[in-house]
Amino acid sequence: MAFFNNNLRLITIIYNQNSYFPNYPSCSFVFPTSTSTSSNSFGLLSSCYTRSRIRATSSAVATSSPPLPDSSIQKSSDQEFDLFACPVCYTTLIRKGPPGFNVPAIYRSGFQCQKCNKSYSSKEFFLDLTITSGTKDYVEFKPTRTELFRNPVVSFLYERGWRQNFNQRGFPGPDEEFKMAQEYFKPAEGGLLVDVSCGSGLFSRKFAKSGTYSAVVALDFSENMLRQCYDFIRKDDSILTANLALVRADVSRLPFSSGSVDAVHAGAALHCWPSPSNAVAEISRILRSGGVVVGSTFLSFESSSFSPQILRPFRQLMNNSYSYLTEKEIADLFNSCGFINYTCKIQQSFIIFSAQKP
Repeated sequence: MAFFNNNLRLITIIYNQNSYFPNYPSCSFVFPTSTSTSSNSFGLLSSCYTRSRIRATSSAVATSSPPLPDSSIQKSSDQEFDLFACPVCYTTLIRKGPPGFNVPAIYRSGFQCQKCNKSYSSKEFFLDLTITSGTKDYVEFKPTRTELFRNPVVSFLYERGWRQNFNQRGFPGPDEEFKMAQEYFKPAEGGLLVDVSCGSGLFSRKFAKSGTYSAVVALDFSENMLRQCYDFIRKDDSILTANLALVRADVSRLPFSSGSVDAVHAGAALHCWPSPSNAVAEISRILRSGGVVVGSTFLSFESSSFSPQILRPFRQLMNNSYSYLTEKEIADLFNSCGFINYTCKIQQSFIIFSAQKP
């Protein structure tokens, strides 16, 4: 309980919200009704939006927010054009906008599904690829564990005291945890890495700065976590112009084509997912053959006297609705989703695990 009480004390600290959470602009694009495109419609510079028939419907940058720099990353592979997929039907999205796979380039781009015709665009500084993107009247609420991290105060505090409390449960610290993850990810070096439930981008930034991967996608369901992520990376030009994209998406409906991702990272995340089994199944779907998943989480205690089925309701009650699993349950979950070569390291309540797509 001390772990949760410390975090609750952090939340109760009074902040001037206007000082710490600046207003962000929004940017959306309108695609033509026709879905026909030519190869010349891709990789257009921002000055060519009129020719590609993309129209910005609101100001790109508000005067109170820092301007985004011009994209300077050259096109490195076809991956730039077919990386994202529609979360509704998983069809590859058509991209129109400036070249480059980085925050400024993705922000200035528009995306459209070739099959269901749904359009997606950047909201503030992240690309919104949730199923509910663009809805006007429909409002959906997630479980408490999910909604908690959408809170602007919790998002602000995550790297400013919240995660530091994890060391009380055996977490080795971000730098050491990053080194451990990099060891597991050696088979995926040079490929595309997706950091699901990235939070404020603590590990996304480390992966991007390492230069180990062709591209890194920082993905989270929380808008405020992604805002914090941008606030961190905009202060470092080497990350802002790196092959890094900020994407809002649901871990149980990942916006990538099947077999298109080389590595998936989920740091301190599994216990927060509404349905760990759905999330792990989605991770299995998007990984290529030989792809690697690495995650960390808090372990639940094991009992030799009672089965997990008997203990589960009591564990959920004690753990404030978080899905804390035992090591055996984690291994069983990944094996049931078709993963092989499962391995893990444990320190107190901390576990880091890895598995591979056959």
